[in-house]
Amino acid sequence: MPSLRQIRYFLSVADLGGFTPAAAALHVAQPALSRQIGQLEEELGFALLRREPRGVSLTEAGALFRQRVGGLEEELRSAAEDARRLHRGEGGVLRLLHSSSTPLAGPLLAALQDFTRDQPRVRVDVDRLSSEQQQEAVAQGRADLGLARLPLLRQEGGIEIRPLPEERLWAALPAGHALAGASVLALGDLADECFVFAVHRERGGLARRVTDLCLARGFTPRLAPVTSRKTAMLNLVAAGFGIAVVPAAMASLATPGVHFVPLADADALARAALLLPPRPSALAAAFADALQLRWSA
Repeated sequence: MPSLRQIRYFLSVADLGGFTPAAAALHVAQPALSRQIGQLEEELGFALLRREPRGVSLTEAGALFRQRVGGLEEELRSAAEDARRLHRGEGGVLRLLHSSSTPLAGPLLAALQDFTRDQPRVRVDVDRLSSEQQQEAVAQGRADLGLARLPLLRQEGGIEIRPLPEERLWAALPAGHALAGASVLALGDLADECFVFAVHRERGGLARRVTDLCLARGFTPRLAPVTSRKTAMLNLVAAGFGIAVVPAAMASLATPGVHFVPLADADALARAALLLPPRPSALAAAFADALQLRWSA
């Protein structure tokens, strides 16, 4: 495989038209330069240059080779600079995961705006995945960080779970519901209601947090005819299938036909967490800092 030095020497000879001026420009001895070009031609298996009494000219193959490798040095410099910026967190792609109950709204959306403003060369690839599955994706390198909803039933080895400040829980009610006019509710007020979400037996997250709170008050949430663990649960509330209990981030979503009422219970709180690999990239660390600032505001 030709070396970068050989290619640099060849391009200098081709550009300057001879070994003597190229050797002077490169600050190398002419015999050493000739030897490197000869080794390059031997490696390639064809002649690049015609040695003439007054300099050199390119063979047909040499002209094609020069055309193809002419921008190689600049590309290498550009690649090195791009990699350097990525190492410093100034460029590249950030792969971010979030759960349905940490929607692209509120502090997450604000953090994305802050981050992309401060890192104009960075592209953020956002995808939605359940909190439990996010851990596996981050651990396997398929994502740079995740924003999950606690509790997590299992923990992937090596993943850093960085809890964020707690959020108030709100009741999401159909607009015409009898309780929609209340300024505040207690979780016990919802004991006779049908809930449009159900606990997944292998996952934690919002549904499990709310169910645990209900069980602590002596009732099990009744299931509505149609349930969902996704943001789509708010569409089910609007359609009158039942109610939901959601964190402040979801209560900030403008959902036609849904009325949000805060829950007054002291423990009616939910918590999200950042999921980071053992050695997060500079971009992941920078975004985690930006999100923590917004979440704490």
